[in-house]
Amino acid sequence: MADYKVADIRLADFGNKEIALAENEMPALMALRRKYAPQKPLDGAKIIGCIHMTIQTAVLIRT
Repeated sequence: MADYKVADIRLADFGNKEIALAENEMPALMALRRKYAPQKPLDGAKIIGCIHMTIQTAVLIRT
């Protein structure tokens, strides 16, 4: 059995499209991502949170 990050791998493309749409709705977060991505200020950090899983949460996690 393959180890996927989604329960049904056939839904991955749809999920990625939804995330791309959500990124367009979050310009401030995307600006921060562009500004700080080269520096990787959170590299190696362990961040814990307890929030509802939404498409916007996926964008935050990718950031």
